[in-house]
Amino acid sequence: MTLEILTPERKLYSGEVYGVQLPGISGLFEVLDRHAAMVSALGKGNMKILMDNKNNTESYSIQGGFVEVLNNKVTVLVEGAKEA
Repeated sequence: MTLEILTPERKLYSGEVYGVQLPGISGLFEVLDRHAAMVSALGKGNMKILMDNKNNTESYSIQGGFVEVLNNKVTVLVEGAKEA
């Protein structure tokens, strides 16, 4: 699936990934390949990009935002993010 992470200033990430773990406002959740369409608010916390199914990951600390999942593309819009 394709993942894009956007802030008001720039595009932080764009590429093919295995999945992504996100801090929802009610707790952590994970989006994997071919996930159903959805939109969700994000809370403050750590977002983990699952690069493949062999535990290769990248992490970002985010301040909150929104995620949209549509047609096997995940778009994450965040206020602020930094590599964790």
